[in-house]
Parts: sequence; C-alpha cells; structure tokens
Amino acid sequence: MSKSQHLLSSSLGKKLIMSLTGLFLCTFLVVHLIGNLQLFYNDQGKAFNDYAHFMTHFTPIRIVSYLLYTSIVVHAVYALVLAIQNRKARPVGYAVFRGSANSAWSSRNMGILGTVLLVFIVTHMSNFWWKYHNDGVPYVEYRTDLATQQTTVTELLAAEYSDYVKYVDNDIEILKTKDLYKQVQFTFKSWYLVLFYVIAMAALSFHLIHGFKSAFQTLGFDHRKYAPIIRFLGIWVFGVAIPIGFAIMPLYFYFSN
Repeated sequence: MSKSQHLLSSSLGKKLIMSLTGLFLCTFLVVHLIGNLQLFYNDQGKAFNDYAHFMTHFTPIRIVSYLLYTSIVVHAVYALVLAIQNRKARPVGYAVFRGSANSAWSSRNMGILGTVLLVFIVTHMSNFWWKYHNDGVPYVEYRTDLATQQTTVTELLAAEYSDYVKYVDNDIEILKTKDLYKQVQFTFKSWYLVLFYVIAMAALSFHLIHGFKSAFQTLGFDHRKYAPIIRFLGIWVFGVAIPIGFAIMPLYFYFSN
C-alpha cells in the first residue's frame, strides 16, 4: 500500500476528507442562500424561476452539482465510519463520562445532528429537485411590458415547448418556464414540513458551529492568529446567519399564504 493510500485509509485521512468535503458544502450553503433570497423579490417568482433554470442548465454549474452530490455522500459515509471506529476504540461508559465533562453538546451529538440533516436533504431534494427535474411542478408565463415594466402572470396547464422559452414580441418580454416558485409556496403550506425545516436548520446551526472549527483544526489552521477569525465565521456566519436565513424562508411562505 502506498503512503497516499495508507493516509486516506487512516483515521487522519478520513478526517481530512471530512474536513474538505465539509468546507465545500459550507461554500455551497453560502451560494444557495444568496440564490434563494430571490424568493423574497416582489415579482411573483420571476427572478427565482429564472435563477432555478440557470442553476439547472448552465453546464459548469451542472458539473459542480455532481461534485456536490458526491461530497454529501462521502461526508456522510466517512462520518458514519469514524463514529463506528471511535465507538469501538473506547469503552462506552468512559466515553459518555469523559464526553459529558470535556466536550460541547454539539460535539457529543454530531451523529444525531448529521442524521437529522441527512433526512432533511432527502426530503428537500424530493420536494424540489426531484419534482423540478421530473415535471412535478407547474408551468407559468410572464408577460412584461418593457415600457412600463408591468408584468402579468398566467399559470399554464402544461408545457407545449421546452421547459424554458424567453423572447420579446412587440416590446413585450415573454417568459414561459417551470414554476418552482409555486412549488415552494405549495410545499410551505404544510405546518409539519415548515416545523421540520426549522428543526433541521437548528441542527445545521449546531453541526456547523462544531464542524467548521474542527475542519480547520484538522487542516492545521489551529494557530491562535487564525482562531478568532475561524471562531467568528463558525459561530456568527455559519452557525447563526445562514441557518436563520434558510429558516426564515419556510416561515415567510407559511404565514404569508
């Protein structure tokens, strides 16, 4: 076995892979949140539907999306493997006692938090990604007068064209596309789904507060010079701002429907 293979199969190697995939997923969260903020535009979903089409049809982003799916699977699998190895390596009674005394709650419960997030990802993708790619969402037509910028919206019963058509006719911009915005409105009418999303974002908060700092420690960025910056980003950006930003969306649609 080569040194690189030995490293990747070792506990340290698994933690390195966990750290790299975790930080990549953190980057995705930032981009995803910025894109989803278009849900709050007062344009009946036009900007968000444009964004959804771009994210699913622009080739470089589609390639990155496969890297994202792979990262989620690898991160989850390696987390499970490390958890099993750690449990086998330490007596249960000792681990519980020592963990309760010397580690944060989020550190001791990363397995539970990760499981909640994995269930959330499956639920989220089945509600939106799967339906969007398998004609499970309605279609919509936007007609925007370019002179007055007034837009009229018409729900289409079915697509008699490709899933996205945009053109100008007599100073009227016409956009026909899949209406993922309407799917968001429909999904977040269910109180139990909204509650689950909020709980999942709370789990994400605790998961990131511990995981963000741990990832940089594993990569060797544990010098006191970088610690305050990493701690600030881990707690206030990834542990507070991003989960709250995502949690506001289902709450907004539930109470505004």
